Amino acid sequence: MKLERLTPMLMDKPIANVVFDMGGVLMNFDGPYFAGLFTNTPADAALLNGALFGSTTWSLLDSGTISHETMARVAAAHLPERLHPNLEACIAHWPEHSAPFEGTNELAIRLKKQGYGIYLLSNASTRILEQLNHMPAMPYLDGRVISAIERLMKPDPAIFRLLCKRYALDPATCLFVDDNTDNCAGARTAGMQAFHFTGDAHALETEITRLS
Repeated sequence: MKLERLTPMLMDKPIANVVFDMGGVLMNFDGPYFAGLFTNTPADAALLNGALFGSTTWSLLDSGTISHETMARVAAAHLPERLHPNLEACIAHWPEHSAPFEGTNELAIRLKKQGYGIYLLSNASTRILEQLNHMPAMPYLDGRVISAIERLMKPDPAIFRLLCKRYALDPATCLFVDDNTDNCAGARTAGMQAFHFTGDAHALETEITRLS
């Protein structure tokens, strides 16, 4: 016990920057919901979601490894021909239905006005602006790093280090917010603090206040 009291504790630095994930934190990303908007039955919605958003190929799109045209072709190959028009409509218009989460957007704007740096770090495709352009916090961002553009993806610590290097941030002063625990672990490996977001913007704000 005496040795424990004498051992220095490594204390996290006060946070000065909040790094937000997009899908599930600032914006809604719900494949089954999107698929349902472009089909007429639950069964067809399940087929469309499975071929598109639920496909393992979707992660290749977010990684920048394949094009949207390739994603569409692969998805079409897993659907009956009668659903090809539904697929085309969904691919063209689903970002319009990615709604902002009011609580976290309002918090991000409030934090920016309080002097925090506000950043976005997202696993997303090159079409991300189609979502960000109707995100209230978008004009308040100090910077963003997108997986498909960088050819790096969370939870790889390299993408967190890239954000910090690009914007001259001390990772120890950054709080990363994500709804995926693996991504939070990747941020911690890169030297950031992390918060697993479960939908409660008030809890997030409380944690930011505690860490500041």
